[in-house]
Parts: sequence; structure tokens; C-alpha cells
Amino acid sequence: MKVLVTGGGGFLGFAICKQLAAAGHAVCALNRNRYPALDEAKIEQRVGDVTNFDSVLMATKGMDAIVHSAGKVGAWGRLEDYYDANVRGTDNVLAACEMNQIRKLVFTSSPSVVQDGSDLQGVDESAPYATAHYLSAYQKTKALAEQRVLAANGDKLATVALRPHFIWGPGDPNLLPRILKQARSGRLRLIGKDAKKIDTTYVDNAADAHVLALDKLDIGAPIAGKAYFISQGEPVTHEWLINAWLRADGFPAEARRMPLGLAKFLGAAFENVYNALGIKSEPPLTRFIVEQLSTSHWFNINAARTELGYAPKVGMQEGLVRLAQYLTRNRMQQKT
Repeated sequence: MKVLVTGGGGFLGFAICKQLAAAGHAVCALNRNRYPALDEAKIEQRVGDVTNFDSVLMATKGMDAIVHSAGKVGAWGRLEDYYDANVRGTDNVLAACEMNQIRKLVFTSSPSVVQDGSDLQGVDESAPYATAHYLSAYQKTKALAEQRVLAANGDKLATVALRPHFIWGPGDPNLLPRILKQARSGRLRLIGKDAKKIDTTYVDNAADAHVLALDKLDIGAPIAGKAYFISQGEPVTHEWLINAWLRADGFPAEARRMPLGLAKFLGAAFENVYNALGIKSEPPLTRFIVEQLSTSHWFNINAARTELGYAPKVGMQEGLVRLAQYLTRNRMQQKT
């Protein structure tokens, strides 16, 4: 099968490309820039931006399926930028599917689309979108994009949305570097006094879920038009996860805590100041980050297990070993 992966040079996208190629698919990546790692993996690359319809239309010609993993992530930024990348970019992909008669579309979504500020413990895909609560442009735009993708499922295009939670592993450019940076600066704190559990997804497991979904997906298939939570299936506390990551990079465990009320106040205050001054960089703390680090959010993945055939191949401990080896190699390379 000829498969286009949007954002194929990204953290998750690259893992998806490698696994698709290993499964025997002809893989092409659509990226804004060329990536040497994709060249080394012998993955065809097409330079373009999902926000530009012409480049998406050209890149999707001759393809049988699309894995749409490109998008703007993060906890801070202008709504217009997130909307352009996540919603308009998805609209362009859907239009290209129609124009080029592509039958299959696997979309990378996020569990944050159902996070309403409460503790979510073992909820399944029946949980509603948390439209009235969203604290970040990322949540808003991913929810809109997911709804568009699922609504497009029909007799000419089969679609499915995957919601991998807290993707991590070697090469993570998002969450892990933020945690390690805070630790190095001495500003890292646990938030709140209660131990809350969360889900995570090792990057190779997240990629495997996309490959499985693509293989199961077709027009009229049981999974068509549905969303699925993806995770390790091993909920852990915030404290356990953060300290496991710190140990992987040679840091001592963190036990210092910030009261939840103070964290919420600081998150809102930083947002107000940064908005007022037009500062584009991410604040040290936001309301969205506070919520992520102070509430339970773990999900029932039985649907993914039974309907996609998903089972995490890399467990938490094995993933942490791989992460520690990666971080050690990076430190040694920086010293030479």
C-alpha cells in the first residue's frame, strides 16, 4: 500500500514511517523541511506544508492512504496558529482525499479533547468533548480537527482517530525536555498534595497503533468513523513518572511540591502577563500545564485492544531503559 505520512519527520511521524516501511508499505513523508533521518531510513520525502492545499494535493497523488500526524502541539501560542495548522491543515488533507480518491485516513488526535478539568479515571470513548472547558488552543483545535475527520467517514473515505496520551521516548522534543530543563534550573516542582494517576504512551507503541489502525481500516469496516484511546495501559502517578524520567537522565528524585492553589494563580498570572506584553515564548507555567500535572487522566483502552488488536509491545520499564541509554549517549556525544 502507498501511504503518505504528514509530519513524517516529527517525533511520532518518524516512528510511524519506520514501522510502516518495516511492514512492507511504500511510505512517503510530507514535511516542511527535509530530514536526514528519513533519508537514512530510505523514506521518500516531499517538502510541503499541510496548511498549503496545493502542496497537500500534490503530495497525496497516487497514494492509497494517509496517516495525518502533522500538527502544532504545545501548551501556549496564538489560537490562529493552532487553528491554521490543526484545523485548516486537516481540512486540506480531507479535501485532498476527496480530490485524489484516497480511501483511508488515520488521524492522530489527543485525549485532551475530553479533558474537562476533573479527574478522568478509566473513562472510555463515550466521554464527551470538553468543549466548554478547554484551557489551551491545542485542545480546541485538536477537537475540531477530530470531529471533522470522523464526520468525513463515509462510502468513499474511511477515517479513524487515535488518541495516544503523553507520547514519550528517545528523541522526545516536547514534554521530556521541558521537565529536564526545569530540573536543571532548580524550578521543578510537583503540584498539589494528592497522588494522581495518568496514562502515557511509549512512542513505538503509539506508532504501532497507527499501523494496526491502517491495516484494519477500510470503507464500512467496524473501526471506521471511530476514535480510540491509546496508552501503555499502565497508569502511574505524576510523581512516579517525573522521577523515572529524572533518574533516566541522572537526576535525583524530586519531592518538593507547590500548593495547587498557588500553581493555578501563577499559571493564570503568567498567561495574563505574557498576553499583555505580547511575549511569544511559552510561560514557565500555564493553566493547561497545571491541570495536566494535578489531575488524574487515564483511559480505558479495551476498545483499542479488541477492535484494533493493539497491545503495548514496549512496557514502561523497557521504555525507561531505552530512554536512559539514549540520554547517556547524548551526554557522551556532547562531551566529545
